[in-house]
Amino acid sequence: MRTQTLRRRMLAPLGALAVATLALTACGAGTGGNESAAEKDTVSFALQVGTGPNWILPISTPDKMATHNSAIKATMWPRLFEYNGVDGEMGWDETASAAKSYEFSEDQKTITITLNDLDWSDGEPVTSRDVEFWYNLVRFNGEKTGGYSAGLMPDNVTAFTTIDDKTFSLTMDKVYNEEFLLGNQLSLIYPMPQHVWDKTSADGEVGDLDRDAAGATQVLDYLYSEAEDMKTYATNDLWKTVAGPYTVKSWSDSGLVELTENKKYTGEDKPSIPNVRFLPFTSADAEMNVVRSGEVDYGYVTSSQLTNEKQFTDLGYSIEPWAGWSITYMPYNFANPEKGAFYKQLYVRQALQHAIDQETISEVVWHGAATPDYGPIPQTADSNGLSDVQKNNPYPFDLKAAEKLFTDNGWEKDSDGNLSCVDAGTDAGQCGEGIAAGEKAEIVVTTQNGSQETDNMMAEIQSSLGKIGVKMTIDSKPLDTVLTQAQECKTGSACTWELVFFGTAGSWYFPPYATGERVFAKDTKWNAGQYDNPQAEELVQAMAFSTDPEIAKKYSEFLATDLPVMWMPNPVYQVSVVRDGLDIAHQDPGASFLPQRWSWTK
Repeated sequence: MRTQTLRRRMLAPLGALAVATLALTACGAGTGGNESAAEKDTVSFALQVGTGPNWILPISTPDKMATHNSAIKATMWPRLFEYNGVDGEMGWDETASAAKSYEFSEDQKTITITLNDLDWSDGEPVTSRDVEFWYNLVRFNGEKTGGYSAGLMPDNVTAFTTIDDKTFSLTMDKVYNEEFLLGNQLSLIYPMPQHVWDKTSADGEVGDLDRDAAGATQVLDYLYSEAEDMKTYATNDLWKTVAGPYTVKSWSDSGLVELTENKKYTGEDKPSIPNVRFLPFTSADAEMNVVRSGEVDYGYVTSSQLTNEKQFTDLGYSIEPWAGWSITYMPYNFANPEKGAFYKQLYVRQALQHAIDQETISEVVWHGAATPDYGPIPQTADSNGLSDVQKNNPYPFDLKAAEKLFTDNGWEKDSDGNLSCVDAGTDAGQCGEGIAAGEKAEIVVTTQNGSQETDNMMAEIQSSLGKIGVKMTIDSKPLDTVLTQAQECKTGSACTWELVFFGTAGSWYFPPYATGERVFAKDTKWNAGQYDNPQAEELVQAMAFSTDPEIAKKYSEFLATDLPVMWMPNPVYQVSVVRDGLDIAHQDPGASFLPQRWSWTK
């Protein structure tokens, strides 16, 4: 039995700007000069500001889970099940997947999977053993891996059974929602070259070390240590064994990555353009300067440049906003030893949320390239799971309501207009557990730098909070630093951050089924602030098992009102500029690149 139910059509914001008119072709230094399509063998792609790719191993550490890392490595090691929206709908992409077909057992607990006829670049076939290798490394090292959520993949697999070299089965601990199992769980799996990687040192002997806990730990530790050394990505023999359409040509410490066609690729998803250059930038201005010079084929502009669209179309670019199946938010650090008690008060989170003018920020700061985001279900696509409560915004912008929530709960403004707790205690009308008399309403936001829109958004929020008596300090850092800091409480480092923002291009991109087991469940790596609410946990888990469509709406409603994070305007992934003659198909709402689908048409 097969299913094709996992398809959701995306809604494009900025409808009037979805595809701009092409104009004159630029004759810059990029690959889009006067060459014919047949002569062009390279395309350059501008990465988001501050997002230098820094991880190659298909199994990620928690701080290396940025979407650009996943998108690049998937071109070399195809996922077992690839889901994307490059044809305009989120669904299973059979051509880009390692799996060819699947079948569920009568009791729905066992799924039998047959692999595509892929070979590794050294000529060995991709087999069931390569899938088992991923499974063993992750099941014995779950806590070390970024995608781990306790009780789910791989904890929920009770048996991995090899049927033959190309066929295997996974038996689950219970019956799962089929959409969740295929789109959110099996899509996490990458076949990896066991015959090359199953060792513990560069000159170590390859064996079946992954089949016991001690060996699997040593193997993953070795692979992690090799993956930390970016400057060897193009030379290390480990990373030369690939099964996808591309392999690494060069990879610099700054994040400049060049991929080249894997000439040994045996799949059907062959590249049209042999060479792809991923270019990192430290600021949007720097990136736009390169676009203006013609050295980028597929880049982006800031949303403020939407009012200056003609200057880019005159250079030979079309403008195509890239909408995401995503949500944007700032986690509260409930584990902060000093400020966690403050953020645990629901009235505090409600007050802060009331002070976020999402509609104005989306329209004015992001120039319409963002949409208000009131809860855990993406609001930029048709979805049966979106509740009316989330859709209608339970905490609309209202500074009077925000201030009243504080003053109704034991806070007063001083002569400078700053709120302080004057009635400490846990009774009704008091500040709440863990908040001492005299404590001030002050917050620190650690935010990614490099984006004027993000800077302006933070300044707007700072101003609004100041009006109700909350002092907000802004601490700007590169995105990769922010992501690392967000994991500090879980890695044993200092746990001093209060709120973190990593959402200039959206904070979290979902697989087709927008569940929260990797973001809001109690024991998951990317529940960075360690949100813990039993009712939310019950709903998160129910999303994985229940086929009742009302479960998603209950989940949407509860998390929209309980505020595990501060909901923020959700920007498009980027406002893309695409050189005339470059066909990029549909931009994937899941933020995968799939450059093998790009082509030069002239």
